[in-house]
Amino acid sequence: MKILYVTTNSNTVNAFLIPHIQFLVKQGNEVDVAFNIIQEVRPEIVSLGCKIHQVEFQRSPLKIENLAAYKKVKEIVLKEGYELVHVHTPVASFLTRYACRNIPNVKVLYTAHGFHFYKGAPKKNWFIYYTLEKLAAKWTDTVITMNDEDYDAARKFKLRGGNSVFNVHGVGLDLRKFSPQIKGKKERLRTEYGYDLSDFILIYAGELSYRKHQDLLIETVSLLKGEIPRLKLLLVGDGDLDMDYKVKAQQLEVDAQIEFLGYRKDIAQLMAIVDIAVSSSRQEGLPVNIMEAMATSLPVIVSDCRGNRDLVCHGENGFVVGEDRATAFAKAIKELYDSETLRKEFAIKSRELIQPYSIENVINEMGEVYARHSSFLYNSSRKSVSLGKEEVT
Repeated sequence: MKILYVTTNSNTVNAFLIPHIQFLVKQGNEVDVAFNIIQEVRPEIVSLGCKIHQVEFQRSPLKIENLAAYKKVKEIVLKEGYELVHVHTPVASFLTRYACRNIPNVKVLYTAHGFHFYKGAPKKNWFIYYTLEKLAAKWTDTVITMNDEDYDAARKFKLRGGNSVFNVHGVGLDLRKFSPQIKGKKERLRTEYGYDLSDFILIYAGELSYRKHQDLLIETVSLLKGEIPRLKLLLVGDGDLDMDYKVKAQQLEVDAQIEFLGYRKDIAQLMAIVDIAVSSSRQEGLPVNIMEAMATSLPVIVSDCRGNRDLVCHGENGFVVGEDRATAFAKAIKELYDSETLRKEFAIKSRELIQPYSIENVINEMGEVYARHSSFLYNSSRKSVSLGKEEVT
């Protein structure tokens, strides 16, 4: 089968989709990719024999350049004769589905990594993105979601004939890269990274942005610095609000407790030295940072938003904080600080709950989704794993 993967830019494929493409190629399919090359394409994609189509998609749906992108992707699909087009990310997904709407014998699959409309989202998100998704559903054969809220929303769309909606366990996490914390290793790494064994360390990995809401955690630390003497918060990532958050930390006199680490490639090692992983996000699809923390057997404290609450079971592997208040986060952190027993219980449960999100299981789930399309080359002798949820409409 000839398949085209389409994303707005190359970053998405580089970060998440190479194992999926490898699986498809190993099954005997021909897979190509189309995106705007923002980040250098990883060599694995080339080695798999994928043809790379440069399409200058823009992240904003209102950019005039997207008209040319629409024409380009339509030309590519027609010229290359793809039988299945799998789209990701909102803008590229909409334009590609629109381009393919009247092309015969082309199946279109859409993976929603997190709809931009969600409970509590600004009204403009609902006006723009909900309207576009509802319209594009008419040109879509299958929708794949990663969290319960998106799954429920997708089930209400009217997809074109013979279609279905699936909920899978994300894009897949390589659990081999993250191992449960071991006391000796944790102590050794702390020494290497310059932290004291008595430090109580929190971590949040994510871009410094309004969406990730790190200012809430900065306020939380200001409430706790007198109660937890050696408290530290590691903020991993960069972003537009980098300076704003640093200024806020100084204003609240917690710049000694908060470390802005910028972009890092040693996330697995950083996770291995901390005590709790936190997330204050206003919006998520299915957060990789929390998945990585759970794979490291960490207790987690997260805001009550879509994606976070799909991963964290309140009172089992962490706390889901419903209020958008620093006092609620502070209370949850202090409770875990005071109880090593509870931290250990949550840690064990985190590693248990993350197992279905392994890359092996997700690839198996995706194989079952692809197998619904009769011309897809799929080794049916493989042991199958049931999909999280399925709705045939």
